[in-house]
Amino acid sequence: MTKPIQDIPEADRPREKLLRKGARALTDQELLAVLLGKGTASVDVMTLAARLARLIDQKGLDVTADDLVQLDGVGDAKSTLILAAIEFARRRIKPEGAKIETPADLLPHVRHYADRRQEHFLCATINGANEILNIRVVSIGLIDRSPVHPREVYADALSDRASAVIVAHNHPAGALEPSPADIEITNQLKLAGAILGIDLLDHIIFNRTGYYSFLEDGRL
Repeated sequence: MTKPIQDIPEADRPREKLLRKGARALTDQELLAVLLGKGTASVDVMTLAARLARLIDQKGLDVTADDLVQLDGVGDAKSTLILAAIEFARRRIKPEGAKIETPADLLPHVRHYADRRQEHFLCATINGANEILNIRVVSIGLIDRSPVHPREVYADALSDRASAVIVAHNHPAGALEPSPADIEITNQLKLAGAILGIDLLDHIIFNRTGYYSFLEDGRL
């Protein structure tokens, strides 16, 4: 549950935390709260930042001003600030166009999801030159599972005209060993990809300290 900014000790508030520990110590929600500066009379900045984080997770690099202003508390000023920050970062450290030599090269682009309290099932679409086209959140689940269907994974891959995908999800509980459900969905995705002509390169499970790769373990 998101705490209102006034309920957070002053030293631990996003702006003060950034000054003390650096930007890397902040969660996505906290970074967005710094960008937003303040909320509105009806929506606290931390609540607004959490809603924005979920929306940007779902839309990935395709997020638009129209998407953002649909949220209560986000107008043209805040939406343009968020989009400008995303574009500025993308031009310098951009996921799209990043070369994937091995599937595990995706980890730096998704590791920030490791601190989420729910499982986030991600799909990275890859072109024929092994470059990332986009990274999207396909589904958000419970603490120990994230329900996903092959059609949800491959819908965006088809839209991106991808030649391959890498899927990944965080394990909030910490364990990296794949569950029976993880193995089942991996097999389903592999079969569906073969029919569509889109290769499933890997399924990666990760937490804050490590990762498990179906490919490296010989399961793909």
